[in-house]
Amino acid sequence: MALVFGLVADFGGDLRAARAAAAVAAASGPLAAGPHRIAPHPPLPWTDPSGRVEMSVVPRGVGSGTALDGDRPRTALTAAEYTALGRALYDLLRAMHGYRAAAVGWNAEPSVDPAELRAARAADPHAWGDDGLVLADTVLAGLGGDDRFLFFAPGFSYLPWRGVRPSSLTADPAP
Repeated sequence: MALVFGLVADFGGDLRAARAAAAVAAASGPLAAGPHRIAPHPPLPWTDPSGRVEMSVVPRGVGSGTALDGDRPRTALTAAEYTALGRALYDLLRAMHGYRAAAVGWNAEPSVDPAELRAARAADPHAWGDDGLVLADTVLAGLGGDDRFLFFAPGFSYLPWRGVRPSSLTADPAP
């Protein structure tokens, strides 16, 4: 099973906005992860069968079993280094426009579908998934709002991201 660490953003049906965001990501250069500088793979905008457009930015060699990495050796990062890399991805996201929802982390794709968020909120009004969820203010308002969301960038709010904790996926020494 592949475990992908990266940024995933939902653009609704706006492929043009996803391509513009991909151009921002492609021009970013390597991202800081503590002492490491890690270049992202070329950004990946795609359209699902319903017409919903997503785009991902996946740093090279930091996931586990990621097809994009092929035979590239994995760079072992500590939780603090993954957190620094995640913060660099959030900084990159602040330069993007046109997305409706976004998140950074391990296999973040399911957490950025507004329809899935709406269904989860119908079952539990406090269900937002993981911390670090970024929503366009219009999407947040349409989902009923929540005062736990803070300013992220003009037009966007987020549940503050706590970063990565030591686990079997990090290079931290065993306790």
